[in-house]
Amino acid sequence: MPDWTYHPLRGAAAAVLGLRRSQRAALRMLASVGSRPAGARLIARGFGHRHPPRRLAGEIAGVPVTVRLGISVPPSLARETVRAMPPLGAGVVEVAPVSAADVHAVREAAVGRSIPLVVRTCDPEVEAALKPHVDGFTSSDDPHIRQVSDPSVTAAAAALEEPGAVVLARPQVLVAAGPGWFARVTEAATPTAPAPELRDVGRDPRRWPAWWWALLVGLGMTGAGLGAAAITLGPVLLWYDRDYLGMTLHELHAANHHLVHFLQHDRITMAGTMVAIGALYTGLAVGGIRRGWPWAREVYLLSGAVGFPTLFYFLATGFVEPLHTATALVLFPMFVMGVRRTPHAARWRLAPEGPEPERRRALVGQLLMILTGAGLFVGGAVISVVGLTDVFVPTDLTFLGTDPHTLEAVNPRLVPFLAHDRAGFGGALMSAAVAIVLLSAWGWRRGEAWVFWSLAAAAAAGFLPAVVVHGSIHYTDFIHLAPVYFGIALTGTSLLLARPYLCAKTSANSAN
Repeated sequence: MPDWTYHPLRGAAAAVLGLRRSQRAALRMLASVGSRPAGARLIARGFGHRHPPRRLAGEIAGVPVTVRLGISVPPSLARETVRAMPPLGAGVVEVAPVSAADVHAVREAAVGRSIPLVVRTCDPEVEAALKPHVDGFTSSDDPHIRQVSDPSVTAAAAALEEPGAVVLARPQVLVAAGPGWFARVTEAATPTAPAPELRDVGRDPRRWPAWWWALLVGLGMTGAGLGAAAITLGPVLLWYDRDYLGMTLHELHAANHHLVHFLQHDRITMAGTMVAIGALYTGLAVGGIRRGWPWAREVYLLSGAVGFPTLFYFLATGFVEPLHTATALVLFPMFVMGVRRTPHAARWRLAPEGPEPERRRALVGQLLMILTGAGLFVGGAVISVVGLTDVFVPTDLTFLGTDPHTLEAVNPRLVPFLAHDRAGFGGALMSAAVAIVLLSAWGWRRGEAWVFWSLAAAAAAGFLPAVVVHGSIHYTDFIHLAPVYFGIALTGTSLLLARPYLCAKTSANSAN
């Protein structure tokens, strides 16, 4: 479990299972999932795509390790720890102290391991018995080994700066700090360079970096959303809409006096979602991809991989909107350029560690934002399915005061026309939701103010137009709008709890 579930839910788990039992249950769950290759990849990605720099590699007791950061546990925890720690970012597990009575437990822990396992013992017979089964042996007087009991990320990162030093955390460190401690230390110990500036981009498009193309997509989505809103609040129908329907705006209004308002409500929510996606992509480009965060490209890629294919919803609705298609055709090549793989250079600047209660409140906010994004994804999927099948939900028909058969009798193309807007909105909502979930899961770090402002701008663009347009056309059914109200409440609470943490000041001395 990541920190954003571990800390907010640990109190409830301790109340139900007891403190020690809940801690062991968490470790066993991580061990059970992490012992499987697919589960290990899932945990590693869930913790934010760690890429430890080569300078953190080294050795302990002559054993090579990819990162000089690990954990020291007693034999009773060895088996679960060996299976749980690799996907969390640990580079080595030390079992200490080991006596003759612990030989069997250590042998069992060593079976099928995917992480170096070393042992500290004072008994030569124990060492001889375990030598064929473990990778090496440590001693209590090794000057390169730093045993830490303080969960301070800064202190652990500073200890790793010493050449050859290996930092081994005590179990209480992870209990206090959470399973994400290894990743946080690795990031703090990663040397960084200044982020590129706008003047570094140059004028030759062939040399434009990936983050600049991603920024253009974000700005393009924002512009397209604002343009769609302007059309919706102005003429509503463009020439190709009228040609497809064979009807004017006045004829639509005459057919059903709520129909134009219903069309506006669908399109303005779609426009707001497009602006929200633009805000998220702009933030990911400038705040994430530009500064070398390895997960930012993945967020951008996965969100776009959901959003762009929804263009093909027209295969089900039968209506091809030229402006929508043209926008997608212009932005997609830029999107591809924005996700192309380029050599990573860490260019972030971490804020100093702040008060732990501030971080704990922010983790609650993180959990709420991820739940909000997950809810939006489910909502987008439902809207897409409805748009591609029934088109209307019961509250829609109540507002319109009609039924699909009556609308089809007015114009057989009317329902497919409305279906296109509805399904497109569902697809855009899923794309935005993927970005919200992954940005919140992977980007929640102290001092990353761009995360706060990207999510706040996306929330304002997504929720406010929906509330305003429903109110202005008097489509105020509480059941219909309940998900919007709930989303606003969760998002507002999340951002309120996380603002001091995400918007904490960085300093020039905080770059590593």
